[in-house]
Amino acid sequence: MKNQSKMHRAFGVYGLFFKKNKLLVINKKGGPYTNRYDLPGGSLEDSESLAMALRREFLEETGMKINIIRNIGAIDFMLPWSWKQYTHVHHICVFYKVEGNGRLTQPLEFDGQDSLGALWITEHEASLDNASPLVLKAFEWLRIKKLSVDAEYYDDWELKG
Repeated sequence: MKNQSKMHRAFGVYGLFFKKNKLLVINKKGGPYTNRYDLPGGSLEDSESLAMALRREFLEETGMKINIIRNIGAIDFMLPWSWKQYTHVHHICVFYKVEGNGRLTQPLEFDGQDSLGALWITEHEASLDNASPLVLKAFEWLRIKKLSVDAEYYDDWELKG
């Protein structure tokens, strides 16, 4: 990260829903992960707890109601992203293991909706070219059951949108 960078801090909650070694992801239509797979989840609205925000975001983005199984932990990513007066984003993420029932539905269109729909992918279908760092980290967590302590830097991050 350059010393002159102006960092936008983003905070969100995200659900890791695995079924038969596949991860539920969304097709992202906004932000630094546009046109990539991303985890269902996002920012908190006024007066929302972490769990309330995760349940709402998951429902909005996938059509599924979820049960939150456990808090996996927090991780953060830093990458270039030109937005407003910012040059970079510091994305702080709280990961939860979740389970759901029901079927995936096409997300409703509304101002702020950043999901084009949800699908299941395997780890070999996810790469730095088509997935957010959150998705890659989710598959890593499935393998080793640990999150790194230090921030992960993506200095060469390419925007796809």
